[in-house]
Parts: sequence; C-alpha cells; structure tokens
Amino acid sequence: MKYLHTMVRVTDLEQSLDFYCNKLGLKELRRMENQAGRFTLIFLAADETPDAQVELTYNWDPEVYTGGRNFGHLAFEVDDIYATCQSLMDKGVTINRPPRDGRMAFVRSPDNISIELLQKGGALAPAEPWTSMPNTGVW
Repeated sequence: MKYLHTMVRVTDLEQSLDFYCNKLGLKELRRMENQAGRFTLIFLAADETPDAQVELTYNWDPEVYTGGRNFGHLAFEVDDIYATCQSLMDKGVTINRPPRDGRMAFVRSPDNISIELLQKGGALAPAEPWTSMPNTGVW
C-alpha cells in the first residue's frame, strides 16, 4: 500500500494557494479542471516528499464547509521550527499553538484546516519569544 494524498476542500482557491505555496512552501505538481463536474483539483507537495500530496479541491459553485476541526490536521516536518514559525508570522499567519517546547506548532489554513509543524530530529532548546507566547484561538 502507498499513501497518495489528503483532500482538503477550499473556498477561495487563490487565498489557499497563497497559504499552502507562498507561505507554507509547498509546490504545485499538477492541476485538473473538470468542466462537467464544475471543480478544480490542485495537487501540492513538499520538495522532500513529492509522493505525499495535498489535494486542494475547489468546487466552482459556492458551498459552506463546516467541521474543519473534525478533519484533524495535516503534519509537516520542518528543519527549524522557530525559523519556520517566524517566516509564517512575517507573512501574516497566526501561530495558534507556538513551539514552546521547540518541537511542535500549529497554524490554520484560510479554510481552518489545522496544520501541525514538527521539528525534524530532536526538539530545539526552548527559546523566546516562543516560550512565553500564548495559544491563539483553536488549533
């Protein structure tokens, strides 16, 4: 068995691509538009794991999606949790659960999908401003 992808429904394709690609750093691998079904599929992946993909599904007819928290989360391993969180903050992303432990943080996508960021290898030494930073919202 081989893991292929996780599908996430999005309501604003450009806003979601900005988050997943420009802020989180994933790359667009392929795009499929289905005129008959009135939807677009965009497959994204990190450079290090091109076979573990996120499928953004954009339905052309507006829908309201609820229960994003019930989905759980997507998880990505990062080289430096502090640098990654700082980069995301600099790009306007809220760090919902800061990496106080030097190992784990959570952010949310524009569609409220929780994204877990995990430090590669062992935890980094606790450091400010992360150690004192409170949680923001839900994650």
